Amino acid sequence: MTARAWAELLRVSALFTVPGDALAGAAASGRRPDRGTVLAVGASLCLYEAGMALNDWADREEDAVDRPHRPIPSGRIAPAAALAAAGALTAAGLGLAGRAGRPALAVATGLAATVWAYDLRLKHTPAGPAAMAAARGLDLLLGATATGGAGRTTGAVAPGVGAGTGSISGAGAGAGPGPGSAGGAATAPGSARGAAPVARGSVLGALPAAGLLGAHTYAVTAVSRHEAHGGSTTAPLAALAAVAALGAAALHTRREDQEPGAHKGFGGQDESPRPPLSHRSPATPARTASGLVRTALTGSYVRTAAVPLLHAALNPSPPLTQRAVGGGIRAMIPLQAALAARTGAVGTALAVMGLVPIARTLARKVSPT
Repeated sequence: MTARAWAELLRVSALFTVPGDALAGAAASGRRPDRGTVLAVGASLCLYEAGMALNDWADREEDAVDRPHRPIPSGRIAPAAALAAAGALTAAGLGLAGRAGRPALAVATGLAATVWAYDLRLKHTPAGPAAMAAARGLDLLLGATATGGAGRTTGAVAPGVGAGTGSISGAGAGAGPGPGSAGGAATAPGSARGAAPVARGSVLGALPAAGLLGAHTYAVTAVSRHEAHGGSTTAPLAALAAVAALGAAALHTRREDQEPGAHKGFGGQDESPRPPLSHRSPATPARTASGLVRTALTGSYVRTAAVPLLHAALNPSPPLTQRAVGGGIRAMIPLQAALAARTGAVGTALAVMGLVPIARTLARKVSPT
């Protein structure tokens, strides 16, 4: 019973929507998934679960009225235990991010601050959806900054980094001047001066993907504000429009000069940058296959999110609204995969989609909302 209560508190069925953030960020940055990506995934999982525990601790009085079956109001988990878990998971997440380098730690710190601010103060304010959107966007950027950031060696320049691009903008990370801010080279802890920096371009290249994932999160969060009592048709309809727009954006190739499958990713296929447009044919089998995969993944995203949203718009009852929120959460996986595929990282995209059956199975046992 205790294990079941913690699974409900931490919403483990939604946990598998998290690794795709870091993997999509790595793909959007133009780098191969590496040890830093794995550390980013671990940090993301810890910070996500910290948010889940903190959310129920902060809402324990409200849940006692609206959701008395939840672990804390039902007495299965003590409030102090939930709060302690949130603190421990936050520390673990920051520790893992720190091992991926100071820029990754800066982004993770901004992410952790956003999570705590949302749960403790912003959740029931108009800024709530924007805070959640920022958290998801920062989670994707964590993958972009951590990839290539762990275990850097002196003089080894990261792929795609040219001379003079050795700093990373602190925008979006919640970091001020210091390591990782503009004007200073960001190096891994313990590395010698002149060690390989995180490319400014690699992080800026991940911003569009972070924005798309954040927009989806905003729409789902806006719907979730009505899941306890229902009654809103506006939020599901607005979310439907957002899903359609995001699907169209996901179909758009991010860089016209990138060859699908060009530098190695999951599955071992080559996913390095393709040659300039003037040196290649307008269509190749690899490019066609990548386009088909991207189209299929985008279709899966739209179908997963749109169908329950349409039902909630037609009948905004609490059960259908909750189902729409659950569908929006599950739809993050194919969206992450589509964002990876549109950069040509087909192997990474398929690896992300491999999480769908696990998430679906767990969702039947533990509600993601």
